[in-house]
Amino acid sequence: MTESSKIHPVIMSGGAGSRLWPLSRQLYPKQLLPLAGERTMIQETVERVKGAQFAPPVVVCNQEHRFLIAEQMRESGIASPAIVLEPVGRNTAPVAAVASLLLAEKDPWALVLLMPADHVVENKESFAQAVSIAAAAARDGAIATFGIKPGGPEIGYGYIQKGEAVQTKGAYRVKRFVEKPDRKAAESYLDAGGYFWNSGIFVFRAKTFLDELEQFEPQMVAQCRESVTKGRRDLDFFRLDEAAFTASPSKSIDYAVMEHTQHAVVVPVDMGWSDVGSWQSLWEIATRDGQGNAQDGDIVALNCTNSYLRSEGPLLAAVGVDDVVVVATQDAVLVTRRGATQDVKKVVEEIERSGRHHHMHHRRVFRPWGSYDSIDYGERFQVKRIIVNPGAKLSLQMHHHRAEHWIVVSGIAKVTCDENVFVLNENESTFIPLGAKHRLENPGEVPLHLIEVQSGGYLGEDDIVRFEDTYGRST
Repeated sequence: MTESSKIHPVIMSGGAGSRLWPLSRQLYPKQLLPLAGERTMIQETVERVKGAQFAPPVVVCNQEHRFLIAEQMRESGIASPAIVLEPVGRNTAPVAAVASLLLAEKDPWALVLLMPADHVVENKESFAQAVSIAAAAARDGAIATFGIKPGGPEIGYGYIQKGEAVQTKGAYRVKRFVEKPDRKAAESYLDAGGYFWNSGIFVFRAKTFLDELEQFEPQMVAQCRESVTKGRRDLDFFRLDEAAFTASPSKSIDYAVMEHTQHAVVVPVDMGWSDVGSWQSLWEIATRDGQGNAQDGDIVALNCTNSYLRSEGPLLAAVGVDDVVVVATQDAVLVTRRGATQDVKKVVEEIERSGRHHHMHHRRVFRPWGSYDSIDYGERFQVKRIIVNPGAKLSLQMHHHRAEHWIVVSGIAKVTCDENVFVLNENESTFIPLGAKHRLENPGEVPLHLIEVQSGGYLGEDDIVRFEDTYGRST
């Protein structure tokens, strides 16, 4: 297969997945979590588009997730992924426009497979077959989308009604798009036949999509083009220009193009698909025991039925419950009826309004150099467990309001403290005075584990002045 005939996967990795709180959070959303298998959801998405017919993937993501995504791509065997950074969220149409503009720089007729990073597809062969049909339709000038064979009168998805068959076998003209219906309407769609769940997966030629978008949303195309033209390389990433991209209208592909174009076709497919939009949907696809329970983690369940029980650390014990979801992390616990899991988003909104941090990040926070876990805190002190990856180093920095004590638990630490540079081994420690310019590095071949004790009047993460940073961070 020639390079020009390959399909270019574009993976959309935006959103916070707030309905899957407390696992999914703004700085560590559901697509970066192993919710439905051993690999994370974005890694599973990448696995589906490996093969001779596919070019290396393009990932469009929130700039806050860039290092996590780069690491997960490396773990998936993607040596040099193209990662495009969104300065703000602007829905799916601008994402498609930006990706098409970037690909069109080399080949205006590039075939694009646009798909979210956080979907589950159980039947890979059916997915591959649907991609082939959609690609054939796109080569004939269509903008193709996947229509999922409905498994029931779902009210959480939009629907697509198919029309007459087109020249490409297995593809049909789109008769209409339907917004998320009520149950009565959804039941009528299933009774009538010819309706499919809207998957949010698309295949098109870059030029075809841009020409249609130019017709219906010229301002969006102009702003996206400017954001690419004024964009810049930042390490291994491409940063869109913030002002230009922010000025783009925020619309989905359905609203911006698919509901207006004459080139929309749908490829019906039954591929074990789920958008994993709630704990209820995770329960539906999970392996369950004879009592209908899905369990993950350290669980003791007695006389429980039809429940989803998950723990990311502490022992979770449940007795005599039915039709509930209980999810425990190191710093939060969710308890809800399975039928109410769509409302978890409201809990997250309330947490944010209250000024807490639990909607933003977990107790363990990942950084490009490793991670830290805030294991204790109180008046004027905080204790963290820090892990620095082999060969990694933190920024050269200082703090205005706190001093730090470092104790090496395992590994080797190279420490810079003002003019002094020295090495600490296991069971050795040092003190970083308030205001000292300092840096921590791991020169070894195994992870460095240490305990950091902070003391001072203010211990927030924003009390950092960076003088030099390997990862290009200014704050």
